[in-house]
Amino acid sequence: MDMNNLLLRYFGTPDLAEVQVDAIPAAVDRMQVDLGLETDAGKRFVLWSLLHMLDSAPDLDVAFEDEADREAARNFMDMMASAGQE
Repeated sequence: MDMNNLLLRYFGTPDLAEVQVDAIPAAVDRMQVDLGLETDAGKRFVLWSLLHMLDSAPDLDVAFEDEADREAARNFMDMMASAGQE
């Protein structure tokens, strides 16, 4: 799952700077539903990552059953924090 495709799917544009602020809550709701329905671990991780960047991701123990997936999510959170994205 490509991030540009996700942005296009949920926001209608691959550029978050072009997204109207009032469109974000509906897109987040759709992403959270899709995250709950998605069975592919990689796709779940990408959805969770985008939700995390939008400060709307569920807790790791809710989002990921597998400890390795939770650890990958922790690493992602650390990378984002060190890049000044949080």
